[in-house]
Amino acid sequence: MVEKENVVLEWVKALVIALVVVFIVRSFLVTPIMVKGSSMNTTLQDQERMIVSKLGDTERFDIVVFHANEEQDYIKRVIGLPGDTIEYKGDTLYVNGKAYEEPYLDEQKENVQGDLTMPFTLEDTAVGQSTVPLGHLFVMGDNRRDSKDSRHIGAIPMEEIVGTTNVVFYPLKDMRIVGE
Repeated sequence: MVEKENVVLEWVKALVIALVVVFIVRSFLVTPIMVKGSSMNTTLQDQERMIVSKLGDTERFDIVVFHANEEQDYIKRVIGLPGDTIEYKGDTLYVNGKAYEEPYLDEQKENVQGDLTMPFTLEDTAVGQSTVPLGHLFVMGDNRRDSKDSRHIGAIPMEEIVGTTNVVFYPLKDMRIVGE
């Protein structure tokens, strides 16, 4: 009888330790997220599941998850860092006056008439000023014609960033690492 109690106690201990480890990992290291909607097409698809890393610094062109409001998290691509000027003209991104390639948009650009990304400057957007505010990021969805992003909701405070993501783990047949 004592031996059975010891076995049960060991199982309970193992279960508690496992739950504590899961809590720590999800709170401080990584967490899963599901893509909802089409704002990141063609890079990410609706209902794909990804791993979000809560470690490291956020860099330009990273895909980030952030709290859009109390009920929703959004997933978008970082275009502007604090202090950057952002402009689109002729379907080309200019950051601080320098043109940048966006290879993740190439497939979409081949399939649309006219500009994929309509021309704008930061002043034309919900940011409403010439540079990305300190402590904020300017983010956009890869589906430029159908994305509610910083053009509409303004710059994103850094404290609202959950983390960065580039690993799709589900559906299994679409498992991959997403790059620039």
